[in-house]
Order: sequence, then structure tokens, then C-alpha cells
Amino acid sequence: MKDLQSILFGVSLREVVGSTQLQIVDIQIDSRKVIKDSVFVAIKGVQADGHQFIAMAIEKGASVIVCEQLPTILVNDITYLVVANAQEAVAIMAHQFYNEPSAKLKLLGVTGTNGKTTVATLLFKLFTNLGYQCGLISTVQNQIGDTIIPSTHTTPDPIQLNGLLNQMVELGCSHVFMECSSHAIHQHRITGLQFVGGAFTNITHDHLDYHKTFEEYFNVKKAFFDHLPSTAFALSNLDDKNGSNMLLDTKAKKLTYALHAPANYKGKILENQLTGLVMLVNDKEVHCRLIGIFNAYNFLAVYGVAIQLGENAEKVLIELSALTGAEGRFDYFISKTNIIGIVDYAHTPDALENVLTTIAKLRKGDENVITVVGCGGDRDKTKRPIMAQVACDLSTKVILTSDNPRSEDPNSILADMEEGLTSAAKRKYLKIVDRHEAIKAAISFANAGDIILVAGKGHEKYQDVNGVKSHFDDKEQLTILFKELEK
Repeated sequence: MKDLQSILFGVSLREVVGSTQLQIVDIQIDSRKVIKDSVFVAIKGVQADGHQFIAMAIEKGASVIVCEQLPTILVNDITYLVVANAQEAVAIMAHQFYNEPSAKLKLLGVTGTNGKTTVATLLFKLFTNLGYQCGLISTVQNQIGDTIIPSTHTTPDPIQLNGLLNQMVELGCSHVFMECSSHAIHQHRITGLQFVGGAFTNITHDHLDYHKTFEEYFNVKKAFFDHLPSTAFALSNLDDKNGSNMLLDTKAKKLTYALHAPANYKGKILENQLTGLVMLVNDKEVHCRLIGIFNAYNFLAVYGVAIQLGENAEKVLIELSALTGAEGRFDYFISKTNIIGIVDYAHTPDALENVLTTIAKLRKGDENVITVVGCGGDRDKTKRPIMAQVACDLSTKVILTSDNPRSEDPNSILADMEEGLTSAAKRKYLKIVDRHEAIKAAISFANAGDIILVAGKGHEKYQDVNGVKSHFDDKEQLTILFKELEK
């Protein structure tokens, strides 16, 4: 039980109807989960408006309703709290309800278009190996020490998030590394949390179905750094053209990393092979198991964060040299017939270009690069033709296929992708709607030494078709099909 007034600290109330001298048992944004003496927060979401479910929440026992508009009919003995922004209010209330868990942790946020999962995961692995009890909140999974908690969103809703952080506190975590997506920032899921620092990876074309313009997308990312306190640090990729702008208005200590520009944490690639990278990091040579230029940036970000969190530079480099990245991020293996298979989450034009450019640099001769790629349904349509053209520009052969079509017709998605193809590119591709058959076809085209990239889904273990999620794992598919080829 919690005193209602105590969890309202910091919430901007426009109107109060009823008493705030109440004890409440929990906070809910889903009316179906409401129990007696719950607070129900009515949020205007993308799919539904929580105000439509206020009556249901009261029937199920809610004693407090937080809303942006008062219902036309008020129920006796129910407290109504009117706020300007319900998403912001629930985040602040959840943080108070769980006794401000982020203040008891060293919470580090990672934001950017690409690389968030790898950076957060590497930080989790690094600090675990350094002897700390750590927490991870990422696209792939949430983790407390050795306990894995499946992830459904890059960043959970604020009630789940603060509950998870509280659980991490109770289990003795000292450090937590969290991806902060643009949706999470914009929807106030991380509002009220106290960060010791933030890291920016890069910003490229993505989520314009949600943010509408690149400027809005940039400003949402920047808002994360704008709200960091002076006691925190802000680490940015200075080689990204927006890297310096990301830090313009932050009160936090400004720090940078780069491969090309002068920076606090400077890297130089000496070797880039399938066995990993050899780099100079602030003039110290280090070999790591990560592959590709994009991972050199991820490595620098992790190194910079670790030093800012007070760790010894030499010890950090030794531990980092042995680490592998996140699942589904340049995840590669070689068949017995010597065909290289790579699974990667690349689902933006920039990410796909990075992966294919890395593959090009790893080629030793005239090996073919066969790319299997699609685009998600109900998402940013403007990137579809760009994705297809990037794939054709940097591959020998391309198979356009389904990703997660969701409610859209897969053929319509592929038609959008085809619109971006030049006449030269059109000679390189074919389309196979069924993703399993597309991967199978890619293998049939490959000879010993060739490289197959299956892009877009990475770690995902499902395919979403018309709201139904069926088991589908790109790496599993490749493995099974490789074995069939070897029989």
C-alpha cells in the first residue's frame, strides 16, 4: 500500500475532484489489470484511448482515476486527478511508487538509431565480468544477473520499467544499462528516472512513420541529453554529423568518441577481419572479437562509458577484448560446405549499408554476396525503396522477401521496395514472399566461399503476419537449411 499524496510529488495537477488522502495498492494503464484500490491512468495511445475504459476500471475497483479530460459522469467516492499529460504523470507516479529505484543504481542510457543493443549488452557483459551485479534492459532481452526476462519492447512502459528497476535494486544490482528508444523518450516512459550518464551512437533514417520528420526524430533523441543533470555525463559519437548537436543544450559533462575527429576517446582501426578488429584506443593497441567499422564505434562508446564510471582503462580493454556482441548483430557461422551465413538486425538503410560495407571489406576475392531482406509492415514506408537499392548496390544478388508484414499485404511492401530500384539494380534481384523459401533460395545460389546475409530480424524468434506471431528464427532457418545441404 502507498499513500496517494506521496506518489503525486512532482506531478502537475490541473484539477482534483475528491480526496487525495487515500491508500492505493498499485498503478495501472491497462483497465483489465485493475484491482481494488488501484490507480488507473487513462492514456491516449496510438491504438486506443484509455479514457474510454475509465468506467470499466471503476467497476473493477479503481479508487483513483488520472486523466486528461474529466468524464461527463463522475462516480461518488472516486478521486479524479486531471493532468496535462497522462504519460508524463504515470512515469513520475511509478517512480515514486517504487521508491525511486533509479536513484539507488548507476543507470546508463544508450540512445541512437543503430548500435543501442550492442552497446548496452557489451556494457552489461563488461561490468558483470568486472565483478558487479548488473541489470540490462534491451530490445533482445531484459536481464538481472544470470536471470533472463524476455523483452517485448525496447523500453517497457513506465510502470513495468520502474518495477523492473526496483527488482534490480532488491537483487543487489549496482549498475543498469538501458536502451532508450525514441518512442520511449517521446512517450515519457523514462521520465523521472535518474541517469548517471547517457551515450549517443548515431542517428539515421528510421521511425518516420511515428515521428513524421527527421527533425522531430532528432529532437526527441536530443531531449534525452537535454534532461540529463549536471552530475551526469553525456558521451556522443563525434563522427556522426549530428553528434556535436546532440550535446548542445545538455547540462551534463560533455564527452566524445570518434575514429576520425579529435575526441576524448579516439580509435583507429588497424585490422578488420572475420576474426575481429585490431584497434588503437587512445594509443593502446587492442584486439577484440567484434567485426566491422560500426562495431569499432560501439567498442569506443563502451570504453568511454566504462572510464567515466570510474573503471581502470587497462582492465577494461582486457575484458572488452574477449567479449562478443548481442544476439542477431552480425551473427555469423560457416557451413561445412564453406558458405558463410550472417544474420543481422539491420532494418534501416544505414544499418544495412554498414553491414554490407563490412562484408565487402572482409571479402578476399570474388566471393558472391547474396542478401535476403524485407521491410516491416505498418512502419516507415519511405525507407523501403532505399533499403532495396542499398541491398542491390552492395550485393551480387538480392532476394526481397517478407519481414514482419503485420497488417499489410507482403506483396504491397515488396512493391514499395521495388520502386527504389534503378535499371541496373533490377537485373540483380528477385522476390520471394515466403521468408523460409527466400533463405532456401539464397543457399541454392551460393557456392563455397560465398556470403549470405539475412537482414532485418536478427534476434527475433517470430514473424508477425496479420497480428499472429508464429515462430520464425533466421539463424535457426539458416542452420537447418545448411544441414540439409550437407546431407
